Amino acid sequence: MHCESESMEAFDHVLSGSVSEYLRTSTAIGGDVAKHVSASTEMADLLRPLSDQIQEVQSFREKNRGSSLFNHLSAVSESIPALGWVAVCQKPGPYVKEMNDAAMFYTNRVLKDYKDTDPRHVEWVRSYLSIWTELQTYIKEHHTTGLIWNKTGPVATPSMFRAPSVGPCPPPPPPPPPGPPPMFMDDSPKPDDTSAQHSALFAQLNQGEAITKGLKHVSDEQKTHKNPNLRSQEGRTHQGSPAKSQNPSSSACAPAKKHSPVLELEGKKWRVEHQEKSHDLVIEETELRQVVYVFSCSNSTLQIKGKVNSIIVDNCKKLGLVFDSVVGIVEVINSRDIQLQVMGKVPTISINKTEGCHVYLSKDSLDCEIVSAKSSEMNVLVPEGEDDYREFPIPEQFKTLWDGSSLVTEPTKIAG
Repeated sequence: MHCESESMEAFDHVLSGSVSEYLRTSTAIGGDVAKHVSASTEMADLLRPLSDQIQEVQSFREKNRGSSLFNHLSAVSESIPALGWVAVCQKPGPYVKEMNDAAMFYTNRVLKDYKDTDPRHVEWVRSYLSIWTELQTYIKEHHTTGLIWNKTGPVATPSMFRAPSVGPCPPPPPPPPPGPPPMFMDDSPKPDDTSAQHSALFAQLNQGEAITKGLKHVSDEQKTHKNPNLRSQEGRTHQGSPAKSQNPSSSACAPAKKHSPVLELEGKKWRVEHQEKSHDLVIEETELRQVVYVFSCSNSTLQIKGKVNSIIVDNCKKLGLVFDSVVGIVEVINSRDIQLQVMGKVPTISINKTEGCHVYLSKDSLDCEIVSAKSSEMNVLVPEGEDDYREFPIPEQFKTLWDGSSLVTEPTKIAG
């Protein structure tokens, strides 16, 4: 009993320390960060159905992609599955560390944006990351090989759950971290024709400006953002990214829902969703303040004319994207076999959790900064002459050495 009491005291220390500090700093920042944290204030109630709590936090992020605090929301959304450590057997500590690493991809962006202008955001990053580091320490000391349940203790009462539960069983495991989407059975490439499919997609993008000749015009009558009747016929609402998977118990027995394709302007966001085998998609009525969100599209080609604020490609596969200019960032996440072609300028391209991404740069975009993490098979193609490109692989493997005062990391010669 002494060990159990010590364990509870240690966990209470985590809640009253780093978690409490995180709640305080989130409230100080305000806005979407303050709203976001209200969805996860029940962190101490680990016996609740954690998958519902995790999904609520992640859905908040998906619904607020246009937020100025999107990197804050993403840091929490990507790492919140760490709360499911109570259902992880053998090695819950490393699982929490993996979630913490996922958060750091976005907290580094927060630090880059605010470290010289607003110390509240720096304090917020420190307080949030310390939750997971302290939780790792707690797990290592008290639950190294998994949560230890008190077999002689009282049975959890139904009031602790949103729905009654039988017995003191631990909650279902949280959804796994988002990864590359599975290939559909009807169009998965055979082992011997993968290169042929890549070549075909390359050839299509290599048309440059001539690619627009094969696109057909979409009339005003066919655009859902100009025709409310078309939207009402869809009979659907946006559910967010399937990478943040539904409750395991429901998804295991229900067939996958077929979504209607979407291409519409919603406020200042263009939504291009669930497009399949569509190679004539065009967005041409663009403005500088608009963002483009491309979600769950496959075997399709999209052209974006004019200059937009940013472009996000999420959970797509075999997608060809041709765009003129972007003033912010082009982000590819949780995707596979993506081809990007810049016709004008773009300052930053981010590739995260993606398998296969080829970036065709224009002469005006050679100063583009490309940031990649947890991705593979990435290549940058630089214009050479009038109609030719030279291909350069982005390193995937690195070596790190101690030089006496700091760590020095550089790509290995066999990388890429």
